[in-house]
Amino acid sequence: MLTIPGFMVVKSTFSRRLVSCTRRGIVLRVAHIYSNNGIIQSQQEGDFMEELVVVTGVNGHIGNNLARQLVEAGYTVRGTVRSLDKAPKLDMEFVEADVLNPKDWASALKGAAGLFHLATIYATSGDGQLILDTANQGTENVLRAAAKEGIKRVVYTSSVAAIGSSPKGIVKDESNWNANFSLPYTRAKTESEKRAWELADELGIDLRVINPSGVLGGSFSRPTPSTDIIGDAMKGKYPVVPKIPLAFVHVDDVATAHRLAYEIDEANGRYVLAPYQDGNIHDLLKRARKLYPKMKFPRIGIPLWLLPVVVLQDWFMGLFTGKRLLTRSAAKSFSKGDSKYSSKKAEEELGLTWKSYDDCIHDTVEAYR
Repeated sequence: MLTIPGFMVVKSTFSRRLVSCTRRGIVLRVAHIYSNNGIIQSQQEGDFMEELVVVTGVNGHIGNNLARQLVEAGYTVRGTVRSLDKAPKLDMEFVEADVLNPKDWASALKGAAGLFHLATIYATSGDGQLILDTANQGTENVLRAAAKEGIKRVVYTSSVAAIGSSPKGIVKDESNWNANFSLPYTRAKTESEKRAWELADELGIDLRVINPSGVLGGSFSRPTPSTDIIGDAMKGKYPVVPKIPLAFVHVDDVATAHRLAYEIDEANGRYVLAPYQDGNIHDLLKRARKLYPKMKFPRIGIPLWLLPVVVLQDWFMGLFTGKRLLTRSAAKSFSKGDSKYSSKKAEEELGLTWKSYDDCIHDTVEAYR
């Protein structure tokens, strides 16, 4: 057994390309040591307890899981929320900070070595201007404050919404940018990520960006549009389901990607996380029905050319429920592309492995039960 301060590596054969320098020492990234929940376990976690990192939007789905993983890895974590009443039940510090209020961020970021910026609005309907402002002005406020506080390394949460779903038939990767702004959310994620890169260049920030696909899994304080695909289907809200193209990833793997992007010095650029790609919502719920045959998952999938019928049905149901699941603009956005993505860069540079497709479904279902 070879021991490096803070880490344990099982004796094995490895190639030079699997050796990486990180902020927390040298890690010999031997493939079979990786687990679905992260990298090599720390032997001397106390050595790193002084490293304070800030996670914005810590009460969100990814933020909650990321903060938990960082605490378990030995970091001191400070999470920001707009209201302390909404802080998740985690063993860490919480501060109130609104991304739209630049005065909140000097104190929120004071003394931190690193920043994970996740706070944004994830919605396919609602106040479009607020969605845009939270993403764009929020990015401006938080990154400028980070630079003033001397934070050099930032991991920024974007989305495959900034990659785009078109053109059809082409595998999209980190080189692609979305040009379809049918939804305020897709515009917000694209514009705010581009602004983050501009600010990083201007302010001298070492920026790494994570672009996850539809995030499934548990441990969320409130559902998201991605988890609600399963949650609403469980409640019988979909008599039929449109074959809207979407890719998926487990929230645990998204959290791990954020942590490794921060820790590995050689990490750079964007990282697409879409291991379960080239599918659609009907495929997802069809598999869910096989795993849970007694639940009310819909059986019938309808083609994209019938989406206007589904939009009309959704509008009618929204009159009674007050909730829209599929607006006309969302349907227009979904119908223009497909869900073909490559996660090769994340696998090779971060050493990511993936929880199974069934785990994605199972953990989401169990979170709603």
